[in-house]
Amino acid sequence: MKKLTRKEEELMKILWKLEKAFVKDIIEHYENPKPHYNTVSSLVRLLQDKGIIGYKQYGNTYQYFPLISKEEYRSTFMKQVVNDYFDNSYKSAVAFFVKEKGLSSEELEELIRLIKEKK
Repeated sequence: MKKLTRKEEELMKILWKLEKAFVKDIIEHYENPKPHYNTVSSLVRLLQDKGIIGYKQYGNTYQYFPLISKEEYRSTFMKQVVNDYFDNSYKSAVAFFVKEKGLSSEELEELIRLIKEKK
């Protein structure tokens, strides 16, 4: 799966939160200024063509739902980031975030605990 565009991700975040929605419901959850109906409808069709969302038809209207979970997308995207920017080294990726984000000692301890649990 390829990384979604910023606009596609924005729509998917709304749909993951709602779990299922009509286009008008999705639009309601955008911040102002809200996108035009046709814009959202076009994005929905693109995501549908990519196999990211599905739909259920009710007469002339369609209710959309995600076909992949937020966790599945995050996992795929993060693997791609680690591969593309950290030479496929999770150690380098974690070291980057430790240095750049200045993690607190509590956060570092939590990371160590998670690593130990994984072993």
